[in-house]
Amino acid sequence: MAKVLDNASKLGLEKYPRQESRDILYGTAGFRTRAENLPHILYRVGLLAVLRSKSKRGAAIGLMITASHNPEPDNGVKLIDPFGEMLQQSWEKFATRLANASDTELYSVLLAIAEAESIDWEARALICVGQDTRPSSPDLAQAAITGITVMGGEVKDYGVVTTPMLHYFVASINTDGIYAEATEDGYFKKMTTAFKKLRGDKPSNGNYVPSILFDGANGVGALKMKVCLSYLGDSLQVQLYNDGNGKLNHLCGADYVKVQQCAPHGVPRITNARCVSVDGDADRIVYYYTDECDKLHLLDGDRIATLVADYLMELVQKSNLGLQLGLVQTAYANGSSTNYISKTLKAPVACVPTGVKHLHQKALEYDIGIYFEANGHGTVIFSDFATKRICCAAEEPSLPKKQLCAIRTLAAIIEAINQTVGDAISDLLILETVLHARGWSIQDWEAAYTDLPNRQLKVTLKDRRVIETTDAERKSVAPPGLQDQINLFVRNVPNGRAFVRPSGTEDIVRVYAEADTQANADQLALQVASAVYQLAGGVGSPPALE
Repeated sequence: MAKVLDNASKLGLEKYPRQESRDILYGTAGFRTRAENLPHILYRVGLLAVLRSKSKRGAAIGLMITASHNPEPDNGVKLIDPFGEMLQQSWEKFATRLANASDTELYSVLLAIAEAESIDWEARALICVGQDTRPSSPDLAQAAITGITVMGGEVKDYGVVTTPMLHYFVASINTDGIYAEATEDGYFKKMTTAFKKLRGDKPSNGNYVPSILFDGANGVGALKMKVCLSYLGDSLQVQLYNDGNGKLNHLCGADYVKVQQCAPHGVPRITNARCVSVDGDADRIVYYYTDECDKLHLLDGDRIATLVADYLMELVQKSNLGLQLGLVQTAYANGSSTNYISKTLKAPVACVPTGVKHLHQKALEYDIGIYFEANGHGTVIFSDFATKRICCAAEEPSLPKKQLCAIRTLAAIIEAINQTVGDAISDLLILETVLHARGWSIQDWEAAYTDLPNRQLKVTLKDRRVIETTDAERKSVAPPGLQDQINLFVRNVPNGRAFVRPSGTEDIVRVYAEADTQANADQLALQVASAVYQLAGGVGSPPALE
């Protein structure tokens, strides 16, 4: 053990010395910052990944290099636990401590982690490495692989993949292929086979037309969607745009469409056409269309959640298997969507802090848990109990025809969904399945309920840590007086709601506001942002509408 740790610390000093003086935190998105500041961090995360794998008795661990929807000069890294879930929270502290240790402290920090977790040095370690399409990713991948190999770990390098694909591969390896073969072919074959089974022989149905415009954010989602099309055949027509020839996430992609509430550049404006945008690593998805007046109509994660919940609720009721379905949201969920789910669908709704790890954990409490952040990141989780019950019942031909049809539809959905994490490509197939089953156009989908107008703003601070929140991030407890100001502004606006939360990766505070009209939502967002700027130490220009 001592020799391994000594080699790891020495090589780290020689080839990947610490470059950044500021500390960095491992958050929901892992580590994320400018790419030039990351080589030593990737090396250290490679070391940590080996320790994590050994602590899990040799189970495969994922190491994904991506900065998701961030600009192209950024990059990042996050670890994936054995069943495709986010890194266990207690290990986030280890990651932060190791990343911020001085070069001379590297040996002692590694030793402390190994001792704290009673690492078995005889255990094997397998690390699955993936990367997005950023120019900086190959060199960062090499830094991570160096860290893995110097610690005696085995590397399975998947190259350029979407983040959800790597989550899927890790889970598949550790469950002996229960999900599918841990290859790109196994991944696409499993999902698309189920999709075509759900669709049947008629690609069109009612107002549904099997054709979409796809904005790939010039990222890996565009590359893998091209691969997916070869498996889909004629079941879905997809026209690809922003397919990798432009700058990653620049004026395009799911985050741009959601935050700016405007159509992406590079996609033709075809009136009322059903359009899809994914983000740079393809774990987020939003739908949109532009009407005759060139106005954008956005169908984001809230809309996705309600569409899927409505469809699955109907199937659950028809299946008569006694399964409980629940939906998980964050404070960013539009108030209208929450009312629709609780009052119209009459499904349980829970609110948790922002971050997939919080949503995913809560969703596990239901037989069928649905979660989507408003930004379009989410999935559906079927518990082991629900999966076994559905799959066993699907083999009972004596059941009434309508009940058996509902059960077998649920069984096919289990095959089509990537339950490990939000997956833009898998989610697209599920959403197209629901729209086809309903015979709905995107306009029919939008007509289910009316969103409250909303606005998001960012405020740059000297230190985001001065902002503290509670109640699933819906209320501010610091700095003093901020929540009182927010309450005052909200009371003066019909259907007003607003909250602030610090970013997990940069010194900014995100402001969300909604109201009865867009003008009131804009005004409320500006008022709250100005209060944050004044009370929390804003820097740069005062808040303004983006």
